[in-house]
Amino acid sequence: MIASGLWRWTGFHPEWKEYVGSVYYAAADAVVLIDPIVPQEAEERFWGALDRDVERAAAPVHVLVSVHWHARSARAIVKRYDARLWAPSRARAAVARKAGKVTDPFRPGDQLPGGVEAFETARSTEAVFWIPEHAAVVPGDVLLGDGHGGIKLCPASWLPEGVGPGKLRESLRPLLELPVERVLLSHGTPVLADAWRALARSLG
Repeated sequence: MIASGLWRWTGFHPEWKEYVGSVYYAAADAVVLIDPIVPQEAEERFWGALDRDVERAAAPVHVLVSVHWHARSARAIVKRYDARLWAPSRARAAVARKAGKVTDPFRPGDQLPGGVEAFETARSTEAVFWIPEHAAVVPGDVLLGDGHGGIKLCPASWLPEGVGPGKLRESLRPLLELPVERVLLSHGTPVLADAWRALARSLG
């Protein structure tokens, strides 16, 4: 547990051959799951715990996908809870191929369920999420753990043609205007102390 109503869990990703992170956020009027993965190594226990949390919250379930590579277990979760599926509008078709119908395409700047906000990145098909209640940034692939408790940019090879690290940094600098206390990375260790400074160093 990161904070009351905010959880991060990991599951082994068979394609990446590594553990990746997902986020559960219980807002007042919504249950929000960001880039969720069902851990195959503990599937029964995971479903039991999530069923209890969803029942306790007694609120609609929403699945938010940051980038189509993170569709992960979205299809299974949408089916189980009759959830709505949110994805960046420019990634709508790619997410739909992996996870089924995208009920709610969104654009950067849109407010999402639970008051979550979407910020743009230089990868036009990817968004970074901001959870104001918990001062938490939740990136997909554009920001990664550096292996030393900090943050680094994704490799240049992951960026679209004509977009380099400089453009990526520029696109992410609006995040530094936020009162960031946590960066809940999908790839790498979450940054829970001095998170704003760690983010600033990665974008410097």
